[in-house]
Amino acid sequence: MFEVFSHSIVGKARANNYVDIEVINIRDFSNNKHNRVDDYPFGGGAGMLMSVEPIYNSINYVKRNLDGKVIYLGPRGSTFNQNKARELSDNNHLIFLCGHYEGIDERSYKFIDEEISLGDFILTGGEMAAIPIIDSIVRLLSGVINQESLDNESFNNNLMDFPQYTRPREFMGMSVPNVLLSGNHKEIDKWRREESLKITQKYKGYLLKDR
Repeated sequence: MFEVFSHSIVGKARANNYVDIEVINIRDFSNNKHNRVDDYPFGGGAGMLMSVEPIYNSINYVKRNLDGKVIYLGPRGSTFNQNKARELSDNNHLIFLCGHYEGIDERSYKFIDEEISLGDFILTGGEMAAIPIIDSIVRLLSGVINQESLDNESFNNNLMDFPQYTRPREFMGMSVPNVLLSGNHKEIDKWRREESLKITQKYKGYLLKDR
């Protein structure tokens, strides 16, 4: 599943030693002879729970080599956004615990520093949430992406990106705005700022309340 980290921006960041990503198989830390990491919940109920022992053992193993913030990807957590990506990108080490089944034994929270969610919907496993979160963090690391590109992206300064166009100048009666062809960079910057505000107001108005 994590083969995606060998490609594109994250793959290049790894190749250039801007980031190191290691995947730990929690089954390797099971005390069960069949390497099971789940069990039935006390009190009954549907589904299985991840056991506290392999969670503790795996976190303890990683922390022997590095002192990283432990983040559990689960439904109770605050919803991930660009501000959180920037905050996490300042950490030297991060440890992501990916949940499965019906969740984790409640005692596991003693070993977790923060819980993060992608939103109010169900995923098969936390790995699927970890991929976009890690991607968004890595691209903010110094040297990974040109700073000017980062400055102009959506959600920078709580604004959506402005409309962008490339060739041809006209397609099926739809033309590129004249201001973008004018060569007047002051007017272009003004237009982009105004359009960025309009788009943010239309699609993500709540972002403007935080400005």
